[in-house]
Amino acid sequence: MATQPVCPKCHGSGWIIIERSSVSGAEPCECRSQGRAGRLEARAQIPSLYRNASFENFNITSADLRTSVLAVKKYADDFPSETRPGLLLMGEPGTGKTHLAVAVLRRIIEKGFEALFCDYQNLLDRIRSGYDEASNSADKEAYRVALDSEVLLLDDLGAHRVTDWVEDTVTAIVTHRCNNRKPLIATTNLPDPDAGSITVQRSALDKPEYRRTLADHIGDRARSRLFEMCTVVRIHHTEDYRVRKARAF
Repeated sequence: MATQPVCPKCHGSGWIIIERSSVSGAEPCECRSQGRAGRLEARAQIPSLYRNASFENFNITSADLRTSVLAVKKYADDFPSETRPGLLLMGEPGTGKTHLAVAVLRRIIEKGFEALFCDYQNLLDRIRSGYDEASNSADKEAYRVALDSEVLLLDDLGAHRVTDWVEDTVTAIVTHRCNNRKPLIATTNLPDPDAGSITVQRSALDKPEYRRTLADHIGDRARSRLFEMCTVVRIHHTEDYRVRKARAF
């Protein structure tokens, strides 16, 4: 069986003995940081479908989409940002929002930050499944993860049946992260008029149809805090890439 090579500087201890002004001490060996990004990425719980997502392998199909990608990439390059610690990606299904969000997450991990991918609906289901009506408490582990992860990616924000409990829980998570300047990356298919989305469409009978917005699904308070803390990027509509791939077979 092959063995891992031992660092010639610290001989596997992780520390180097130094002498300064006749005083002995120890400092971390550089080998301790080698492979850290790989370990952080393994702990980030990125779904296997997106594990290799990057800016380099994202398919840009229009000039508008290129502009959106450049804005997302700038957020990743400038991370961390004190004024806008979060990123909100908005757009129709199949426009590549999750791919881009994971590309950002992986770039942030390369910088040495701990990060976690969470599916929005799954996270809320985990919190609610442990809810105890007698004590009025929920799954504290899942809830604390959402509050305290160094960088949190919430995929498909708003994809859950709207209830007062959902609105209160989402507001608490977003508010906590906003107040404590904890980076939050989120994706959503839901429209918002302030992001340039169309919220009223004409039906086949030429009657106006109102599309439920982000605020309708997570509440006005959470939506307001998101826009306060996040760089908002609308991923311009292109053909659903999942449909395009299916037609190739």
